[in-house]
Amino acid sequence: MRFRSTAVAALAVAASLALTACSKPTSTVNADITPDGPPVTLNLVGYAVPEAAHTAVAAEWAKTSAGVNVTFKTSYGASGDQSRAVVNGLAADIVHFSVESDVTRLVDAGLVAPTWKDNPTKGILSSSVVVIGVRKGNPKNIQGWDDLVKPGIGIVTANPASSGAARWNALAAWGQVIANGGTEEQAYEFVSKLYNNAVALPGSGRDTTTAFLGGAGDVFLTYENEAILANQSGEDIDWIYPDTTLRIENPAAVTVNAPPKAQAYLDFALSPAGQRAFAQKGFRPVVSGVDITGITGVKDPSNPFPEIKKLLTVDDDFGGWAALTKKFFDSKTGIIVQIIAATGKAQ
Repeated sequence: MRFRSTAVAALAVAASLALTACSKPTSTVNADITPDGPPVTLNLVGYAVPEAAHTAVAAEWAKTSAGVNVTFKTSYGASGDQSRAVVNGLAADIVHFSVESDVTRLVDAGLVAPTWKDNPTKGILSSSVVVIGVRKGNPKNIQGWDDLVKPGIGIVTANPASSGAARWNALAAWGQVIANGGTEEQAYEFVSKLYNNAVALPGSGRDTTTAFLGGAGDVFLTYENEAILANQSGEDIDWIYPDTTLRIENPAAVTVNAPPKAQAYLDFALSPAGQRAFAQKGFRPVVSGVDITGITGVKDPSNPFPEIKKLLTVDDDFGGWAALTKKFFDSKTGIIVQIIAATGKAQ
């Protein structure tokens, strides 16, 4: 397929944003702290983007008696692929996926308890917003969604068949039409034009960033935090906050047979200290009382997470994941699946 050559071109920049498909165990042993239990190895399986954030959270947790003497074995990749891998036997104590439906798959398989959302954040560990990434100086003068469907604009966005990031992007593009008074027919037309302008449909949100940094396209649809992390990693990109966009909410859960330390880690990740570590990697906090000063790579360090004029949510604007997954992403009848198939660009 023509999109596969993009990944090859992107290898030169992959090192700066490399994901760990299946990492060696990483220890958080700290000899100066008395552990509150025996050594434990936790298997953490996540979607591609938050690896750096989890590394930062684990380092903070290691400064506590609960987190010392814990070793992590991690696997990161496209959200849907990771979810299916756990169902097929990939060891997991903690899962952190891009979209709720990837956790629901594990609930249906008996691997995660149906009560996984019974906490103050309703199962959400990390949050962001969909933004439009552009090259430094914005040479194509991209100002918002309407510019993306103009002739000659090359778009890089992930493939919804494997990537949760792709689903957030597609929903944001669809939802902004409806939120501003458009009909479903107009939304269908807009999203069709958007995917007709696609020059690459990488497998994950991280692969999308890598492809864009490797020279593909004029813009890339991405998480705000992914754009921030790229700048923190030495890349020189910019991004646009559309007037209307979608709030991204990434769920996490422990598996039914996980050791107690797995829940302890997740609890810490949801604390102000844990969320501070996520914020430093570009994620918007999901709890109150989090220090968001001193974050690098953002547009304005004094206001790292600016307010969006019209911020859509999955629950309020799409009726929740159960309803929208079938409507938009069913492998045979989903609207987005059909739109991409019609372009002839599906991998």
